[in-house]
Amino acid sequence: MPQSAETTTPTTPTTPPPPEAQAPAATHRTVEVPGGRIHLVEQGTGPLVLLVHGFPESWYSWRHQLPALAAAGYRAVAIDVRGYGRSSKPRDVAAYRMLAHVADNAAVVRALGEETAVIAGHDWGSPIAANSALLRPDVFTAVALLSVPYTPRGGPRPSEAFARIGGEEEFYISYFQEPGRAEAEIEPDVRGWLAGLYAGLSGDAEPTSGLGLFAVAPGGKMSDRFPAGPPRPLSWLTEADLDFYAAEFERTGLTGGLNRYRNVDRDWEDLAAWDGAPLTQPALFIAGEHDASTDWMADAVKSFPHTLPALSATHFVDGCGHWVQQENPDEVNRLLVDWLRALPAAAVRAKG
Repeated sequence: MPQSAETTTPTTPTTPPPPEAQAPAATHRTVEVPGGRIHLVEQGTGPLVLLVHGFPESWYSWRHQLPALAAAGYRAVAIDVRGYGRSSKPRDVAAYRMLAHVADNAAVVRALGEETAVIAGHDWGSPIAANSALLRPDVFTAVALLSVPYTPRGGPRPSEAFARIGGEEEFYISYFQEPGRAEAEIEPDVRGWLAGLYAGLSGDAEPTSGLGLFAVAPGGKMSDRFPAGPPRPLSWLTEADLDFYAAEFERTGLTGGLNRYRNVDRDWEDLAAWDGAPLTQPALFIAGEHDASTDWMADAVKSFPHTLPALSATHFVDGCGHWVQQENPDEVNRLLVDWLRALPAAAVRAKG
């Protein structure tokens, strides 16, 4: 498929009623997987589209996409990744390795009575989705990546590379490595920490230099770089939305989500057989125009002709930061639905 890059601007829906009014109601349930259970939210019927969130998020991060995909004729399913929400939370750090997440996703597809699915992921959900497609091409026939570009396994050990990125400061992934350290910062005020991170990485934030929020000063905390003053309202995140996220993490803690970061070296070892492997399924990349992660991962985006040879398009959504599908859901929904409708029939099919 030909590749293209574009910056997209918001579009105004012209055909009422909105997707929410056209789609059937969403349902919650849990399914059994080899590692325990996965909680999911399902809406619509048709070809399966599996939605995988990142850190610190939940199935709720896809709340705007579920009804839109359902109204467009798809079976949209957003999961709580293991360690989050109502899904299982193993105590062993190694239980959060990439191979375990891939196995969870494949098992969810089977539990839903399907043989194949399109998979989409945001933030950490993006590499989880990419590796699910890479390791299980028999199950995942196409992949949409949001905010974090595909980077094949390769190079030096990740912990060594991240130590160099930080320079005199500490790169945030290095900061997250020691169990309990980031938790001690976050858990005294979960809601306030989440509000600061969401605000600091959104398109509403003031531009920062260097690594910005992704670096921690010696002896400092990640939150030292959050926007100053009390959390201000965000155009895309209501108080009720923030309350939902805070309540989830107050109940579960942050360790499950942070354990994903604590497996970067283990993943590097596990995936040695796929060193440098391109992702050959039909692909889509969407990011916010002001997403800082695409700045420090700019080389990964430039490598797409080699790493994503079946990429249909790269979209940078105007005015958005890191939380692109929440910041401008209408535009992201349009891009996803248009891409899904253009996929080869073999890549998007419902069982039977």
